[in-house]
Amino acid sequence: MTELEAGLEAVLFAAGDAVPVDRLTAALETTREALLQAAGALENLYDFENRGIMLLRLEDKLQLCSRPLYADAARRVTESRRPPSLTPAALEVLTIIAYRQPVTRAFIDQLRGVDSGGTVAGLSEKGLIEEAGRMDVPGRPILYRTTEAFLRAFAIRSLDELPELPALEESEQMELDLEGTNGQQSAAPGAAQQTETE
Repeated sequence: MTELEAGLEAVLFAAGDAVPVDRLTAALETTREALLQAAGALENLYDFENRGIMLLRLEDKLQLCSRPLYADAARRVTESRRPPSLTPAALEVLTIIAYRQPVTRAFIDQLRGVDSGGTVAGLSEKGLIEEAGRMDVPGRPILYRTTEAFLRAFAIRSLDELPELPALEESEQMELDLEGTNGQQSAAPGAAQQTETE
């Protein structure tokens, strides 16, 4: 193990949470490229030796965590409770937000055909979604997006790893396009138009 790898391991262990790569490069006085190489070496080492810890990448952040295989034992020692499973309604809302973010609650309600206020509040309390500003339309509704906790909960590094949605029928796509033109999502600042495979 190189000095940089050992330093990165020590810093991530001490932090206990996900740390931005830029912050790590500053703390360890190294370049981004060298830091990412060290992170890759640590990740490979932990996997090769099947250690109890692993290096987790969350978007542009790194974190040390226990390997899922030992999660139950770790919970028993730390006396953590297993997080409650999500209801079908919560999973549906979370899916809409993950694939269409940032979105308003009105957009979610329109897609689902029911009021989603309680479900959105519950997901926000669990830390799986967060506010992402407000839409620049009358009433300035809140926009929602997923969080780091969402990535961690679903064991993915970035939203790019989400599976593709099945292709929509032409009539369903037309309906979504019409909803977008009614100001539910297309007016969101910085929001890209979604394709039927997203």
